[in-house]
Amino acid sequence: MFDFHKLTVYTKVRDINNLIFSKVIHNHSIHKSLKDQLIRSSSSTALNIAEGSGRSTQKDKRNFYIIAKGSLYESVALLDILLDQSYIESKVYDYLYKEYEEATRMLFGLIRSLGD
Repeated sequence: MFDFHKLTVYTKVRDINNLIFSKVIHNHSIHKSLKDQLIRSSSSTALNIAEGSGRSTQKDKRNFYIIAKGSLYESVALLDILLDQSYIESKVYDYLYKEYEEATRMLFGLIRSLGD
């Protein structure tokens, strides 16, 4: 088993990504550029968590987790745009927003545990 598979935040982000794909990406009315950006940002969150877990120093791990947090924030901003343009329903937005909030808290805790 890879170290990142043991991280609860990785599992949470993976679950969110599955929801993003099933509820948002397969929506044919959403402009392709918005879907592509959401795919990149949501995938980047998971990828940076995975890559960070493979680093040997706490400083390197922390850097990748901070980048993952930035990508997570980008995904939420994209959800805002999708909601504002009526591409997604508010109940889908609200659910994903809560999931992202939880993932952010988890990721912040992981970052904090690695120190400065």
